[in-house]
Amino acid sequence: MPMLPTAASAATGEIATGEVMNRHKFAVGQMVDFLPGPGDTNVPRGKYKIQRLLPSETHDLQYRVKHAADGHERVVPESRLAAREGILG
Repeated sequence: MPMLPTAASAATGEIATGEVMNRHKFAVGQMVDFLPGPGDTNVPRGKYKIQRLLPSETHDLQYRVKHAADGHERVVPESRLAAREGILG
């Protein structure tokens, strides 16, 4: 019988796959830095706010983030994000 997401996992955006549940490293509302890769030439670096936790079919979970300065939203993998230093992020 397949596992269904619990109320807690649905609230955090975590998806149960089999018996293994992947956990997001960052939380909704948290400020992070986007670290662009070679194919991200038009995506600005800098401060982003986590808008939503998204599932992924790979081990690299995804997030919907919003740029603090220009307000654009994009979906990025966890491997391209880093926690911001300081109290205010």
